[in-house]
Amino acid sequence: MKRLLPILAAIPFLISYNSQEEEKVVPELLVYCGITMAHPIKDIAAIIEKEKNVKILISQGGSEDLFKSLSTSLKGDLYLPGSASYRDKHLHEGFFGDYALVGYNQAALIVRKGNPKNVTSDIKQLLRKDLAAVVSNANTGSIGRETKQILDQHDLYRSVLENSVFVTTDSRNLNRALREGEADVIMNWRATAFFEENRDYMDIVDLSIKDAEPKKLILNTLTFSKQPEISRYFIEVATSERGQKIFRDYGFLGAADIKQ
Repeated sequence: MKRLLPILAAIPFLISYNSQEEEKVVPELLVYCGITMAHPIKDIAAIIEKEKNVKILISQGGSEDLFKSLSTSLKGDLYLPGSASYRDKHLHEGFFGDYALVGYNQAALIVRKGNPKNVTSDIKQLLRKDLAAVVSNANTGSIGRETKQILDQHDLYRSVLENSVFVTTDSRNLNRALREGEADVIMNWRATAFFEENRDYMDIVDLSIKDAEPKKLILNTLTFSKQPEISRYFIEVATSERGQKIFRDYGFLGAADIKQ
């Protein structure tokens, strides 16, 4: 029996050590975020990580692709698509819980720095034969859906697709086409032209509000979230004065900037 004592004596230590390790596990929050809003969401996430001692993972992509991912995996905590229409479209499926308006985005024509081709604020500019136009697929991202909606008002969608040098998947690839000289003009969310990686390469040609109505950005909690309290705190920070300043600094309109 004496030979067993060292082993038995070690058991409480192992149990205690493992318990301490379990206590050190840092909670994780998964945010599904449309590409256009990634910059402000990363900044807000950094604040919350510091204040709440959590780790926040951000999955970026086209809004529809992100919804397919969350609805298939049933993992994650928050979803921020590029348009409120995604909440309206999928609400009946039961994945969305509480939500908050965190700002607005607006579509615009975006051109190379200095606007060398003299593009004007008319959506028919996308039909000019002397311009290399690129637009986004309506089935993969929020800007593609918005582009189709704007052009359909004037019965121009099919004509613009036919005139485009190519159709891409999302706002990030639209901007890449402009930066790399593949496009002279794109239709994209105007806030993306404020981003550090883009601002030296492009300028905004604003469309009228009649053509391009500002779109609500709705931050949704997910009903299968494992971190509901932290998710609610994320929304609290995003809608606070400091959170709204972050959105405005990246070219978005704040939640209170448009009268309802």
